[in-house]
Amino acid sequence: MLPSSLSAITSFTPDDLTRTLVIGSLVLLVSVAAVRLANKSGLPTLLLYLGIGLVLGEAGLGIQFSDPRLTQVFGYSALALILAEGGLTTSWSSIRRSVAPAAVLSTVGVLVSIAVVGVAAHYLLNLNWQVAFLLGAITSSTDAAAVFSVLRRVPLPHRLTGVLEAESGFNDAPVVLIVVALAEGAAHRNESPWWVVVIEATLELVGGAAIGLAIGWAGSWIGHRVTATSSALFSLAVLSLTVLAYGVADLAHTSGFIAAYLCALVIGNQRLPHRQATRSFAQALGWLAQIGLFVMLGLLASPKRLMDQLVPAIVIGVVLLLLARPLSVLVSLAPFRFTPREMAFLSWAGLRGAVPVVLATVPLTVGTPNTGWIFDLVFVLVVVFTIVQAPTLPWLARKLRIATAAHTVTVEVESTPLDELHADLLQVRVGPDSKLNGVEIHELRLPAGAAVTLVVRDGTSAVPAPNTVLRHGDELLVVTTADARTATLRRIQAVSADGRLAGWRKAPRNRAP
Repeated sequence: MLPSSLSAITSFTPDDLTRTLVIGSLVLLVSVAAVRLANKSGLPTLLLYLGIGLVLGEAGLGIQFSDPRLTQVFGYSALALILAEGGLTTSWSSIRRSVAPAAVLSTVGVLVSIAVVGVAAHYLLNLNWQVAFLLGAITSSTDAAAVFSVLRRVPLPHRLTGVLEAESGFNDAPVVLIVVALAEGAAHRNESPWWVVVIEATLELVGGAAIGLAIGWAGSWIGHRVTATSSALFSLAVLSLTVLAYGVADLAHTSGFIAAYLCALVIGNQRLPHRQATRSFAQALGWLAQIGLFVMLGLLASPKRLMDQLVPAIVIGVVLLLLARPLSVLVSLAPFRFTPREMAFLSWAGLRGAVPVVLATVPLTVGTPNTGWIFDLVFVLVVVFTIVQAPTLPWLARKLRIATAAHTVTVEVESTPLDELHADLLQVRVGPDSKLNGVEIHELRLPAGAAVTLVVRDGTSAVPAPNTVLRHGDELLVVTTADARTATLRRIQAVSADGRLAGWRKAPRNRAP
C-alpha cells in the first residue's frame, strides 16, 4: 500500500494539472494587473492578494483549503525568498547608519510591543497571560515592504528608509523564535524558565547570523572567481546560496531567516557579475512568493469566522497602533537622537503584513489549546489597519515635513558594460519643494565621474546642455561611477535643499541622505 503522501501525488491526474495551471495563471495575471491599481489607490498589494484568496475560497468560487500546517510550511518558504530578495536589493550604504537603531527596534522594541499588547489583551479580552503574550508576539512584526509600496511618490530621507528596511530584515527572526517558544509553552511542550528561553533565542540569532555571513562571504569569493557565462545560471546560483544559508542554519537549530537575509545582504553588495540580472530574478521570485503567500492566506480564511473577530481585532489594533508601537519606537530610538517628528512617522509606519498572519498558524500546528481564533483576529487586524494606515502615510510624511524634495533612486539596467565599467544609473525627480528648480546643469557641480545625460519634461526627453535650466517635475538620468555614487547623491540632495549656493555654507543638520 502506498504511503498517504505518495497516494495523494499519484491521485493528481493530468486533468487536475490542466485546471491548476489555468487557475494559477489567471491568478498571477490578475495579481500583476492589481499592482497598478494598488499604486493608484495607495494601498499595499497584500490587500488585493488577500482579497483574491477570499474570492477563490469557500465563500467565493468554493475552493476548499484548511490546512494550517501546509500554510506554515509554504509561508516559511515564501518568507525565506522574500527576505533573500530584500537582502539582495538592499544597499548597504543606505542602511549602514541605521543598522544599530534598527537592531534595537527589532529586539528591544519587539519585547516592548509584546509586553504592552499582552497586558492589554489580558485585561481587555480576558485572556490568560500565556495566550495574551502569544498574541502580542504574533502581532509584533512589521512589514516594511508594505510601507515602501505606498511611499514611491513621497520618498523619505535615507535615515528613515534605512531603519524601515533593516527592521524588516531583522525582526522576523526573533519574532519567529519568540512565537514558537510561547506557543509551545502554552501547549505545555516547553516548561523551560523564561531566562533559558531568552538565552536560547539569543544563541540561535547569533548562530544564524554567523552562518549567513559566512556563506555570504564564501559565495561572494567564489562568485568573483567562477563566473557563469549565463546571467540566468548565475542568478540561480546566488538564490541557491541564500536558500542554502537558511537550510544550514535551520539544521544547526539556529535562525534560518536571519541567515538568509544576511547572506543575501552580503552577496547583494559585492561587485559581482550579472548583478542587475540577479536582482531582477530575485525580485521576480519575491513577487511570486508574495502573491502565492497572500492568496493562500486568503484561501485559509473564512469570512464567516472573520466577522466574529472584528471588535477584538480593532481593540488590539488600536492598542498596537497608538500605544505599543509608539512606545517601542520611543524606547528603542531615543538614544539615537531621532527627532520627535521622525519617531512619530516611524510609529505610524509600523504596518503589519504577511508575517503575523503566517505566525498565527503556529499555535494551530503546535497544538496550543483554545487558540484557533487567533488566525482570524490577526487576519482582520492586518486588513483593517493596513486600510487605515497605508493611505495616510504620504500625507503624514508631508505634514511632518520629513519627505525629501528630490527623490533619487538607483536604476537597474541589465547591461554588461555598466558592470565592467563599475558604473551606476540614478534617476532623480525634482519635487515640488526642491530648490533644484531654476538651477542650471553646470551649477550642480557634480563630482568627477558623474554627469546628467537625460532630462524628461512633460513626457519629452532631451539631452541637456550645460545651461539647461531644471524645473519642478523634471526627471533626470544621471550616470556615475561606483566610486562617485555616494558623493553624487549627497551633492544632489544638498542643492535640492539649499539651492545653487549649497556648499558655500554649512548644510542644515539631517539634510544629507
